[in-house]
Amino acid sequence: MIKRILVFALCILLLFAISLSVHSYFITQPMAFELWEVYLYHAVAAFIVYVCIEGVSHTLPNQAGYAYLALMLFKIGIFVFVFKNSVFENEALTRPERLALVVPLFLFLIAEAIGVARLLNNQK
Repeated sequence: MIKRILVFALCILLLFAISLSVHSYFITQPMAFELWEVYLYHAVAAFIVYVCIEGVSHTLPNQAGYAYLALMLFKIGIFVFVFKNSVFENEALTRPERLALVVPLFLFLIAEAIGVARLLNNQK
């Protein structure tokens, strides 16, 4: 269990560093929010979700899928709450700003889903 969590944390850390540096390289204009904060939020949230699913699958393996869905909704709700001032009060986000919000979401969502799927497949 601890080894899987550490491996997942290392993968998330690498994804964070590589994707943020590549994304920052291609950004040429100032944004209404800090790009690294969005990436950091998604990285930390993905790690927390994975650790929670690891715990739930250890105690209640049949309910881990439902816990994952509930945590996804909770994660999106917290994102809206944390970034409401810098993102959602701005009337017109530019295309690069919209992409800068969506790209980290999908990158870490895919990494998280792969980690959880491997965890749940190995539990059976």
